[in-house]
Amino acid sequence: MPKILVRISATLAAFALVFVPGALAVSDFADSGVDDTEVTVGSQDSFFSPNKQNEPAVAIDANPASAGQVLAAGANDNIDMERCNAGADNTCPFTDGVGVSGVQFSTDGGQTWIQPTYTGWSARNCLGVDEPPAVPDDCQPEVGPIGTLPRYYENRLVSDGDPAVAFGPRRGANGTFSWSNGSRLYYANLTSNFSANRSEQAFPGSEAIAVSRTDDLAGAAAGTNSAWLDPVIVSKQNSALFSDKEQIWADNAESSKFFGNVYICNTSFRSVGGAPEPIVLARSTDAGDTWTTRQISPATNTNRGNGRQGCSVRTDSDGVVYVFWEGASQKKDNPPFFNSAQLMARSFDGGQTFERPRVVAQILDCGQFDPASGRLSFDGVAGARTDSFPSVDIGNGAPTGAGARNLIVMTWCNGPTPTDQSGGSNEQALVQWSLDKGVHWSAPVNAAAASDRPDFPAVAVSPDSTDIYVTYQAFHTPWQSTVTNPRMQEGAVRHADFAGTSAGAFSDLHRGMPGDARGSSQNNLVAEFLGDYNYAAATNDYAAAVWNDVRQAADCTAIDAYRAAFVQFVTSGQGQSEDEDVADVRREAQEKDKQAPPGPPPPTAPEPNNNCPQTPDSAFGNSDIWGGSYADPTP
Repeated sequence: MPKILVRISATLAAFALVFVPGALAVSDFADSGVDDTEVTVGSQDSFFSPNKQNEPAVAIDANPASAGQVLAAGANDNIDMERCNAGADNTCPFTDGVGVSGVQFSTDGGQTWIQPTYTGWSARNCLGVDEPPAVPDDCQPEVGPIGTLPRYYENRLVSDGDPAVAFGPRRGANGTFSWSNGSRLYYANLTSNFSANRSEQAFPGSEAIAVSRTDDLAGAAAGTNSAWLDPVIVSKQNSALFSDKEQIWADNAESSKFFGNVYICNTSFRSVGGAPEPIVLARSTDAGDTWTTRQISPATNTNRGNGRQGCSVRTDSDGVVYVFWEGASQKKDNPPFFNSAQLMARSFDGGQTFERPRVVAQILDCGQFDPASGRLSFDGVAGARTDSFPSVDIGNGAPTGAGARNLIVMTWCNGPTPTDQSGGSNEQALVQWSLDKGVHWSAPVNAAAASDRPDFPAVAVSPDSTDIYVTYQAFHTPWQSTVTNPRMQEGAVRHADFAGTSAGAFSDLHRGMPGDARGSSQNNLVAEFLGDYNYAAATNDYAAAVWNDVRQAADCTAIDAYRAAFVQFVTSGQGQSEDEDVADVRREAQEKDKQAPPGPPPPTAPEPNNNCPQTPDSAFGNSDIWGGSYADPTP
């Protein structure tokens, strides 16, 4: 695999990317480390919660004209949210109507990033004041600058994050897809209605899947709203449907019979966050203008481990569609609960029909139960939630597909999770692969270093199937039963060659700067928050990796004490756990009904922007997205 010889100027010329410096949002505190750089460069790092980012996604344009240098990224980004000091200084809500689907671009292979500033519904004006004295400083959002996807407010929508990005070929006037027509960027995300008034809502139900699209990468990167098409609702909504955890893929291999098709998988919660919950697949054959959906898994969930979440979708050089997710096997080592497993379903007709799902790996979920959030956390009590969802990639030979080996590689976090009380071995970032369209799979191998506890591993495969890259957040201490001790972690990028039918040994390509995960936070402050995934993408020459990073997040002793008190409040039976996804909904319902929460009052939260370290280089809540570009070490 030869080194990249194309100069950046050639890439810029190919896409006519003429950037206007005044139109770009580049943080005063945009940072670069050693062989890595901040991706969410629009962030003002000093104040919570606008300094909070998580759940990154990245895609590399496979168009030959881009020479592998044009990338797009997305992240959950609170950049446009109100500061905690607006209103009560110890409340940090998600501001109603303000989007969180941040977007960034790179034109130098992921070495540097820009984050455009668009116009939309924004709470950047809601700074508030340090109280007392009490003054009227409740947040009143307005049309203003945003660092998230544009054209949602104008369409009565809110971009709600869970970003997923993919490049595909543009469709010509004759309806044919070709790389010579240019590239289209697809950005899938969750969306909610801007208005609570049913007559003003854009769709039924509480949460839908939407996709944004642009053919004008130069305009999109320069902050031009009109460079993006209006968002399209993908999920087939009804009043009880909560659509969640989506991923997108565009068939990018010219050899495929379905070249240019776009696919989105997601979990469809059919009773607003509860059972039943099937995996559904949406397909578009017209560049995302219209979509058809079909259920590809059972829907039943009896709360015995037989639900399903965390899907991943890819295509091979023949256009076969593969959808993976975490669900249940038929094994029951602890009856009546089902064992967890990674499942796969395939389509040979461009996503119109699917085979029955099959188990491709038995798994043991990572994490320990955390009473603060009511979920599994990775690093300790009041910690960052975690999962064992699959990450999948296929060496499909893009952009041509010629001679592709179609190596399918899957990774996930496999437990059990060690604790400071019971000890145990570290979790593993298990990797397994298939060379026959998923019929047979290798035995899993651990891609993580022995000293690492790998959270949210993500995989990328070079199009020629000769290189496997894995990125994850590396923790080094066991799950903590108190909030007293640091919980250090850093981003890790590792690589293995693939030859014949087997992968070589994985070794480090990069280690990011460490940081204390206690400095991250849910908006309600009761626990840490580092999202649900990391991401990687690869060419035949390099990989781009993006991860949740806390090197500039400051631990706050006042928050630690509050979290310890909140855990005691819950474990003593006086209160409820408060996960990031449900706490705000519960608060809004109580405000609407003008009712106080039942039972005794919870502990009083501190004021993050008054009681915690808040400087540009070290601030409470400052979780960023960092990443880098890493050349194939064995070209």
